[in-house]
Amino acid sequence: MTYAVTSSPKPTALITGASRGLGAAIARELAPSHELLLGARSADALRDILKEIPDATGWPVELTDYAAVATAAAPIRRLDVLVHNAGIQDLGTIADSTVEQWRKTLEANLIAVVELTRVLLPALRAADGHVLLINSGAGLRANAGWASYAASKFGLRAFADALRLEEPSLRVTSIHPGRIDTDMQREIIAQEGREYRPEQLLRAETVAGAVRNAVETSRDGHPTEIVLRPASS
Repeated sequence: MTYAVTSSPKPTALITGASRGLGAAIARELAPSHELLLGARSADALRDILKEIPDATGWPVELTDYAAVATAAAPIRRLDVLVHNAGIQDLGTIADSTVEQWRKTLEANLIAVVELTRVLLPALRAADGHVLLINSGAGLRANAGWASYAASKFGLRAFADALRLEEPSLRVTSIHPGRIDTDMQREIIAQEGREYRPEQLLRAETVAGAVRNAVETSRDGHPTEIVLRPASS
C-alpha cells in the first residue's frame, strides 16, 4: 500500500503517539485539513481514535523496532507534516537511576525520533514538508528528578536545530509545552505525591491548537520554537 497519494486534495500528516492524550488532540485539530496517518504501538491502541476519525489511516508500529519502522515508512512517498509526539517519561533521581533507564529514555525520546525522520526524509523533501517535535519545558531547563528525561529532550532540541540547518527546504518546529492535563500527567503527579489539579495545567487542545497554528503559518514564516506555559504558572 502506498500512502500520501499525490492526487489527494489534502496534504498528508503523520502523527506518532496518536492513540490518546495530546496525540489524539493533534489528530482532531488536523483532521479537517489533512489526510492523517495515525501512529501507535498497536492497531488495538488506535481503535478508538480511528472510530472518531474514520477517514484517518492507522499506522501501527513500535518506533524502536527500526526494521519495522523502515518497512512501515517505505510506502510513504510524500509527507507534508510529521508530528513527533510519541515518547516516555521515566522519572527518578540520578542516584537511583540505572543504565537501562537512561538507555530506554534516550531510545524512545531521541534515537527513535531521529531514525523515523531519517527514513522519511525523501518523502518530506518531496513536499517541502514540516517536522514538528513535541518537546517539553524540560528541554529548556532540567529539574531535580528529571535528569534522563531532560537529557533526552535537550538532545531532541539539538536534533531539531541541526535538521533545520541541514534540510533548508523543510520547516522544523520545536514545541515546548508545560505540563498538560493528560492521563500520563496524572500518573506523574501521583508519583510525586501531589494533588492533581487540572486547572493548573495546559489543556491538550490548547497545545494541539499551537501545532495547527504552526502548520498553517504562511511559508514566508518559519516557526522554529514555540513555548507554552499554563496560565497559572
